Amino acid sequence: MKHYQVLIIGGGTGGIMTAAQLKKKDKQLSVGLIEPSKTHFYQPAWTLVGAGTYDFEDTKRNEADYIPRGVDWIKDKATAIDPESNTVKTAQNNSFSYDYLVVTPGLTIDLGLLPGLEEAMATDVVGSIYTDPKKVWHMLKSFEGGNAVFTQANTPIKCGGAPQKIMYLAEDHFRKRGIREQSNVIFATPGSVIFGVKEIAKTLSKIVIDRDIVFKTFYAPESVDAEKQEITFSFMNSHLQNCAMVVDKALGEEMVGETKIKVKYDLLHLAPPQRAPDFIRDSPLSIQEGPNKGWMEVDIHSLRHVRFPNVFGLGDVVALPTAKTGAAIRKQAPVVVENVLESMKTNSLSKLKYEGYSSCPLVTRYGRMVLAEFKYNNVRDSDPFLSKLMDTSKEQYSMWLLKKYGLPFLYWNMMLRGRM
Repeated sequence: MKHYQVLIIGGGTGGIMTAAQLKKKDKQLSVGLIEPSKTHFYQPAWTLVGAGTYDFEDTKRNEADYIPRGVDWIKDKATAIDPESNTVKTAQNNSFSYDYLVVTPGLTIDLGLLPGLEEAMATDVVGSIYTDPKKVWHMLKSFEGGNAVFTQANTPIKCGGAPQKIMYLAEDHFRKRGIREQSNVIFATPGSVIFGVKEIAKTLSKIVIDRDIVFKTFYAPESVDAEKQEITFSFMNSHLQNCAMVVDKALGEEMVGETKIKVKYDLLHLAPPQRAPDFIRDSPLSIQEGPNKGWMEVDIHSLRHVRFPNVFGLGDVVALPTAKTGAAIRKQAPVVVENVLESMKTNSLSKLKYEGYSSCPLVTRYGRMVLAEFKYNNVRDSDPFLSKLMDTSKEQYSMWLLKKYGLPFLYWNMMLRGRM
């Protein structure tokens, strides 16, 4: 059994950033990184791929090119964690021990959690930028009018703004093709608002109204019928007074009992159901009860596990009251690194704390973007430098350039190299 001072599970954004920053701080540190994939993807650009304005091949790089020097790449998949014995087992029947464990394997997309979705995804008119952005672009090009429904599963999802980003781009694309008058663009969400941050919600609400987008709140997808091209939603607030469903017959909506509504679609885009990986759900590291059941339990500021002091978590797998984004990881990784190193030296935590920062580059049309930055409790937390130059809560061409060119450059050349 090989032993590491720091063992990292996951070679995505969180794992690579953490490994790179650890080795920059201490070149002598023994670090192992468990990751089976040979290809690393820049997934934030998949929205643009789905709208035909970014090449999918440009989102791919070789994983080997980004493993930091001096880090052992364990080309295997973690299958079990035993935090009592400080060991991790892998699919190739190997075991590794550690002094400190950093858990950042991302999440799992599970189509089976939404009945009928797997069959529907096999058709030409249902897709997701989360799984196949190239197919989504084909769907947009082939669409000739009718109901274009954009929605998201009633589970935690990564990049919570992505379902409406592709919706805005699709709506703009339909205008450019001259089919907008024949199209109903519908954004249906299980949530209660268009966005949680007040200043950003104000901008997006105006866009929705001005562009005649049908906005449905409290709509939680319950099943999909691929043959009939129908999606059924549960109305989340049917139990509240003065919050009744309104059936829109112009959209072909149909009541199903007292709390469900059926909608016809000619194009359907979903953020599919997502959950923590099995080996996390089945481990003592996961939350056992409640709405966050199965996700990894950490202190929201130190990112240290609440029961195992030598285990830290970051990225999509952890249960934090903020959005699961790469921008969040950029702020989480330095906190984990400092706390691991301080724990090694003094058996205590550093003064650095994670305040819940995340950001969502909300592309609102071709050539325009709103940059939503926030921290815990949906408090706006804009970059001081950018805020001096412009109001990032408004649509900006410069923000589009940042999304399409600036952020990918920073990701590959700065974030993954441990430089920011």
